[in-house]
Amino acid sequence: METVIRDAASSLRSLILQLRIPILRGCRVGLARSAFALSAFQVLSVASQAQETRPTEVQVKAAYIYNFGKFIRRSPDRGALPDPFQICILGKDPFGPVLDSTVAGETIDGKKITVSRLSSQEAAGQCGILFIGASEEGRLAPILATGLRLNVPTVSDIRNFADRGGMIGLVKQQDRIRFEVNLNTADQSHLLLSSELIKVATRVIGKQARK
Repeated sequence: METVIRDAASSLRSLILQLRIPILRGCRVGLARSAFALSAFQVLSVASQAQETRPTEVQVKAAYIYNFGKFIRRSPDRGALPDPFQICILGKDPFGPVLDSTVAGETIDGKKITVSRLSSQEAAGQCGILFIGASEEGRLAPILATGLRLNVPTVSDIRNFADRGGMIGLVKQQDRIRFEVNLNTADQSHLLLSSELIKVATRVIGKQARK
């Protein structure tokens, strides 16, 4: 099937509304490198000439997780992340092959991206992002404590995740996937969130929370 690849510059809010993620095997989204100074993500959408398919909830969440990695930095005194950039999943994996295909061939800060499934929270020290599966809700408190100690950004779709101390909570509002951020957790983890990321969050918890 012949495809047309087009560049689309849009804010993350537009990404929420317009992101197209292919579901056909062998196709994937290519997301362009973004700098903190930019006010928008650059998205490469892969679309069929015949039709475009609305992305699934899992595909949208996978695209978010990939993008979050470009808008979070460690404090300078904490050193750089290792190469490759690891997106880690703790607990039951809700993505299957979707997250792997989303990041295949992509980079963050020039580092190849890999997806790792962890059996223990203590293995998260090398992770650029830690996604915590819903299966881990019963032991969320010690996992988040480990994330703070290891300076790892934590992301989840567990209910009230940001309120419970997670850094970025994926939430569903009006049938769309959005996200909340907890700046107190970011600060305690010695992590810096881009103002562009904060600006398009639907809710901000912490010292710079929007009025």
